[in-house]
Amino acid sequence: NHSLRYLLTGGDKLKQVKPVPYQLVNNYGPTENTVVATSGIINPDQGTLPIGTAIANTRFYIMGSLYDLSPPGVPGELVIAGKGLARGYWNLPEETEKSFVPDPFYPGERMYLTGDLVKWTEDGELIYLGRKDHQVNIRGFRIELSEIEAQ
Repeated sequence: NHSLRYLLTGGDKLKQVKPVPYQLVNNYGPTENTVVATSGIINPDQGTLPIGTAIANTRFYIMGSLYDLSPPGVPGELVIAGKGLARGYWNLPEETEKSFVPDPFYPGERMYLTGDLVKWTEDGELIYLGRKDHQVNIRGFRIELSEIEAQ
């Protein structure tokens, strides 16, 4: 396509790209944060493809198992905060309480525990590594494998 200037991707892990005559922009974001929370232009020559950096009014933390901040290169859970964060889950106060927790760095604000494992690169981009639970994404739908097992 000779008129295409940008192609935006998202919704699944971008595994490989080929050189193209347009800019490929990889996006990431859970519904709990207005769908897009990171964005970054992809270079086809990169080895591991990043999910970008935080968009405006969005904060990220990568936290270890004790909710300590992870340095670059160390995997941890991606935690999102900022203006785009949802108030919680409609009529699910227990789920809301588990996933939307107080932000220790911004008193009075909340952050969302995504369940996604990521790590920082040295230049500040995020690399998606997978899930910390057994949730999978099929055609944009989140599915808990334990629900299938229970059936």
